Amino acid sequence: MHGSPFAQQSFSLFNSQSSFANDSISQETAKKIATLQVKLDQKLGPEYISQRPGPGGGPKLTYVEGWKIINLANEVFGFNGWSSSIVSMTTDFVDYSEETRRYCVGVTALMRVTLRDGVYHEDIGYGMLENSKSKGAALDKCKKEAVTDGLKRALRSFGNVLGNCLYDKAYTAEIVKVKFEPVGYFCYVPLVYL
Repeated sequence: MHGSPFAQQSFSLFNSQSSFANDSISQETAKKIATLQVKLDQKLGPEYISQRPGPGGGPKLTYVEGWKIINLANEVFGFNGWSSSIVSMTTDFVDYSEETRRYCVGVTALMRVTLRDGVYHEDIGYGMLENSKSKGAALDKCKKEAVTDGLKRALRSFGNVLGNCLYDKAYTAEIVKVKFEPVGYFCYVPLVYL
């Protein structure tokens, strides 16, 4: 799902009848929107992409880790240019096996990502754990997994650079073949206050 406080208006940079063509927004704002769109249209580089075995030994799944997508969203929108919220969370099942004395848990979360201007996208995420000794630990892991999954799915609705390109099978088939050198990580240096 997606929305905006301006949902009834038509927005197109190329249509002279659009809201962008009149004086309702400045040229500077139109330029910022166009620059943001260019960023969102870029596809992810190989350094962001991971793979894992598919369920039941099926084909590998291509994905981006949650922390990487959050970092990308901060780069694209600014650290204070977006927010996320849990719209709803449902525990789908908590099954306990007397035989194995283990829990199986499934949780669904509906997440919303909202930009500073009020535009938002929502999507659902899922977390599941089987064969857990602890009910509490299983619920904790599943809730976090569902929130992260929903967040990533909602962010992908904004564009390729936030994960939507991973749904392009031709792109993922080629990008996983690219070899790259791991990028060094930022080293924290404490600020000195004068």
